[in-house]
Amino acid sequence: MRAIILLFVLTISLYCADGDHLVVGNVADRVVLADHATAEYNAFPFMKRVKYYFFSSPDNKKIQGIQVLDNLHSKASVNITAGGVGHSFVNLRMKSERGKGLSYDIGIYVSPDFQ
Repeated sequence: MRAIILLFVLTISLYCADGDHLVVGNVADRVVLADHATAEYNAFPFMKRVKYYFFSSPDNKKIQGIQVLDNLHSKASVNITAGGVGHSFVNLRMKSERGKGLSYDIGIYVSPDFQ
C-alpha cells in the first residue's frame, strides 16, 4: 500500500513540474497588450540554447506587466536582465535545457491611454 501511495505522489509531482513561466506585474486588469512575440530555438544535441528578447516602448509608456509562458513545458528558464515593471523597457534572457528546444510566448503589457 505504501508503494502505491509513493508511486502516486511521485507521478503527481512529476506531472506538476511543468515549465518555468514568468508572470510579473498586472497582466489582467486595465492594461493593454503592447507587444506579443514568440521566441523559438530548435534543439541542438548536448548544447543549451540561449535567446534574448528586447522591448522598448516607442512612446515611453511604463510597463505594467510581463508574461512569458513556456510552450514546451520544459525545464527552461527565463530571467529579466534589465528594466521590467515600472520601466519603459525590458530585456529577457531565455535558456533551454541541455539538448532541448526553446519555445516561449511573450506578452508585454502597458497602461492604456485615456484621452
